[in-house]
Amino acid sequence: MQRPPGMPGMPRQEEFTLKETNPALGGVGSAGDKLTTTYDLVEQMQYLYVRVVKAKDLPAKDVTGSCDPYVEVKLGNYKGTTRHFEKKSNPEWNQVFAFSKDRIQASAVEVTVKDKDFVKDDFIGRVLFDLSEIPKRVPPDSPLAPQWYRLEDRKGDKVKGELMLAVWWGTQADEAFPEAWHSDAATVPSDGLASIRSKVYLTPKLWYLRVNIIEAQDLIPTDKSRFPEVYVKAMLGNQGLRTRVSPSRGINPQWNEDLMFVAAEPFEEHLILSVEDRVAPNKDEVLGKAIIPLTMVEKRLDHKPVGTRWYNLEKHVMLDGEQKKKEIKFSSRIHIRICLEGGYHVLDESTHYSSDLRPTARQLWKQSIGVLELGILNAQGLLPMKSKDGRNTTDAYCVAKYGQKWVRTRTIIDSFSPKWNEQYTWEVYDPCTVVTIGVFDNCHLHSSGNNARDNRIGKVRIRLSTLEADRVYTHSYPLIVLLPSGVKKMGEVQLAVRFTCSSLLNMMHLYSQPLLPKMHYLYPLSVMQLDNLRHQAIQIVSMRLGRAEPPLRKEVVEYMLDVDSHMWSMRKSKANFFRIMGVLSPLLAVGKWFDQICQWRNPLTTILIHLLFIILVLYPELILPTVFLYLFLIGVWYYRWRPRQPPHMDTRLSHAETAHPDELDEEFDTFPTSRPPDIVRMRYDRLRSVAGRVQTVVGDIATQGERLQSLLSWRDPRATAIFVTFCLVAAVVLYVTPFKAVMLLAGFYVLRHPRFRRKLPSVPLNFFRRLPARTDSML
Repeated sequence: MQRPPGMPGMPRQEEFTLKETNPALGGVGSAGDKLTTTYDLVEQMQYLYVRVVKAKDLPAKDVTGSCDPYVEVKLGNYKGTTRHFEKKSNPEWNQVFAFSKDRIQASAVEVTVKDKDFVKDDFIGRVLFDLSEIPKRVPPDSPLAPQWYRLEDRKGDKVKGELMLAVWWGTQADEAFPEAWHSDAATVPSDGLASIRSKVYLTPKLWYLRVNIIEAQDLIPTDKSRFPEVYVKAMLGNQGLRTRVSPSRGINPQWNEDLMFVAAEPFEEHLILSVEDRVAPNKDEVLGKAIIPLTMVEKRLDHKPVGTRWYNLEKHVMLDGEQKKKEIKFSSRIHIRICLEGGYHVLDESTHYSSDLRPTARQLWKQSIGVLELGILNAQGLLPMKSKDGRNTTDAYCVAKYGQKWVRTRTIIDSFSPKWNEQYTWEVYDPCTVVTIGVFDNCHLHSSGNNARDNRIGKVRIRLSTLEADRVYTHSYPLIVLLPSGVKKMGEVQLAVRFTCSSLLNMMHLYSQPLLPKMHYLYPLSVMQLDNLRHQAIQIVSMRLGRAEPPLRKEVVEYMLDVDSHMWSMRKSKANFFRIMGVLSPLLAVGKWFDQICQWRNPLTTILIHLLFIILVLYPELILPTVFLYLFLIGVWYYRWRPRQPPHMDTRLSHAETAHPDELDEEFDTFPTSRPPDIVRMRYDRLRSVAGRVQTVVGDIATQGERLQSLLSWRDPRATAIFVTFCLVAAVVLYVTPFKAVMLLAGFYVLRHPRFRRKLPSVPLNFFRRLPARTDSML
């Protein structure tokens, strides 16, 4: 495809397309036998494993008559060493070394025991293994038992001392793989090895904490000549909320307000309630405080109210430079109702890309309906992300997030085409969820300091409902990021995905269920509340995962959770506007077609429409079954053009390619804005905040229209199959049922008494909300 003249910088669309691949998944041994079945979604990688267990009877080499031994494992140009022990002739190491077969350029592996010395390390003895004689180990076989080997000198003669070793050929499915020292990471210092290994992380269990502030009694304000203006400030960690000033001015104020927080297990922070009096515009006086440990708070699973409780308020004063409780004769009290809500799902992801919709309380979880398996194979054509020793390089790793489980692959050092070939599994509780895979550059290998940030290379989202069950999808996904200079392809990542369904009936039944737990519909939270709570949840998750060892860093967690998805930008607003136009275009096309009918452009078609119109007027009972039959036929007709690939980032849909430089400058501007004049900053931030809400609403309208389109598009094969089957059944039933009876029943149903209405959404509405939209492809 030629670029249009005058636009030399415009990227070609095929650079951003999804490519189907055909990798050799599972791997085949030399004799044609499959090496493993547990890693069947990745290419098998061969490794030579050397487990150094311990040594005994090592001779003394120092003049002091002691030995400071360590082991060196050498294979060609690659050399790994164990830690050394001070003055120990029977040391235990229990370390594993892994050498990739692709990089081996030797015929033997040499395991040498040496004595650590200030000047030159002394040679104690060695053991040699011919690579052709080393056995293969295939999981789930038990690990190879280590054996004692007598040490030899350089001439091959036996010397004093023995070394316990196990040497075998294996794959990345081996249990020793995650913790092994890898030859391709030989340049990484030992203190950085932990940050390059593959790890699994779990999101902390999140709860909504509901604090209902009812009233306070017997407050003691300092100035008794005025009516106090009392409010309650509640603090949980770095979350702070306050009630309005009590309308009942006096020492017994009342509020009856709900405050909502996000709390994470284990509960480390206490809830601090502070009753304060606004004595002046910028001056507040603390009338008392109550500290409530969350471990003492009741957990509830449904909407049944929990009991209220009175808490004493303690007065704190400064005595001799330190805070102490002031002894008072009659204690002030505060009356509250407090509980941890187990019936809600705590949203920590963008609602469009949720990977988990279960309530907090495990007792309310339903049975899983399938398994998601993800093979992270490799990346191709990655761009250099940093400069090291005067040359450009990239140290790439992948992070995948689904449900509460995060996985991180090992970091492949200094490669623009890294091969991970790691496979991970998740339980699936709802097919209308999204798995997110991000690729990052590791900037913490050589003690770059705590200020270094791992660079984002790009990410991929895959909605499970768009995948056919039990099919392996192997595609190369473009890694696209938006920079202040414009959209850029950073490379491609190759994935293998399989969604296995354990019960098709259970999964079909889910399409009639509410997307979120019941409590979200019985006692809904406001959009503003949910936004604030989601922001707090993301902060808690990023802080907890950042404290893991090795840490999953804040910038990684926030990028995976789309922390800035609700920020306004001109580009996103334009993209959402054109999405709406795309949804409305078929209606406009129908209008043009009908206008052509009226204009007799095609006389034969117009005559047929007249005949159809006369038949439907004379026999009105045929209208509904004809419509459903027509929809059924369209759905079956479109089946041949159903999407064959999962959705991916679409630069054209996101208007990333056509964004004006000034729009990108505005999108990447800081929030609050960096523009100097204070008035401009205030107005500009207010505009962006309001426009962000408008953008979300516009996007939601587009989402509803796209869900309507997806009824017959086979984007979600199960949903379309349900709808097409319903259309067929409805057509048959309506053909044999008198039209007047159907209309009468429908009218009575619509006009039914409120007693017969449920607060939960209806089955058709639940089904509609589960349909996929093009939000998955938004950049």
